[in-house]
Amino acid sequence: MPIKRQTHIIDATGRPLGRLAVEVAALLRGKHKVDFVPYKDMGDFVVIKNIDKIKLTGNKLEQKEYYRHSGYLGGLKTLPLKKIFQKNPLDVLRRATKGMLPKNRLSPGMLKRLKAERL
Repeated sequence: MPIKRQTHIIDATGRPLGRLAVEVAALLRGKHKVDFVPYKDMGDFVVIKNIDKIKLTGNKLEQKEYYRHSGYLGGLKTLPLKKIFQKNPLDVLRRATKGMLPKNRLSPGMLKRLKAERL
């Protein structure tokens, strides 16, 4: 039985990043469907409009940093949220949403269904 996927269009204007990411993660996972089961990827497509108008509360834009490590000694790299947000606002939402999805083989396929509408 093929999975029927819908497309949800969400306007991000003035919405806090975390609350938007929670809603997006639930739609990508398919938790809003009646026949949801955790071991199947049955989520929908999500298109975000006005992604550059997301609200970042507090001093996150100035203070928050993302980390990655190369595995070598002294290989810690930091990227400020402000720099990532100016370059690609969808990447900020994608990182927040990725943390809310399950850590298994299904999550990369779910993240591929997150898109931003170019204006």
